[in-house]
Amino acid sequence: VQLQASGGGLVQAGGSLRLSCADSGRTFSNYAMAWFRQAPGKQREFVAAISPGGGRTSYAESVKGRFTISRDNAKNTVYLQMSSLKPEDTAIYFCAASTIFRSSDLYEYWGQGTQVTVSS
Repeated sequence: VQLQASGGGLVQAGGSLRLSCADSGRTFSNYAMAWFRQAPGKQREFVAAISPGGGRTSYAESVKGRFTISRDNAKNTVYLQMSSLKPEDTAIYFCAASTIFRSSDLYEYWGQGTQVTVSS
């Protein structure tokens, strides 16, 4: 599993961004995928997760109704559609892969992160 996140950038509050995370390996569909984020001076926190087949999802309370996680197993890619962005969403966003669908940070594989900055 080799994860590459992209799609971050600078956006105004209320705007939208879509993050992507591509896996260059050949076993993507075997893994649950998740997004985490880490703001300056804060601990890394769970954002969203999706099961290997895409049938189950989980979200942090702070992003429910605003963010949507999805995946395309044919493209080995997981997405995070972020809408109604707030300044407090500013963070480095990481994608991660695990053999177990969970919302803790016990994921086996991690991407390098992509910066999201929301201006007020």
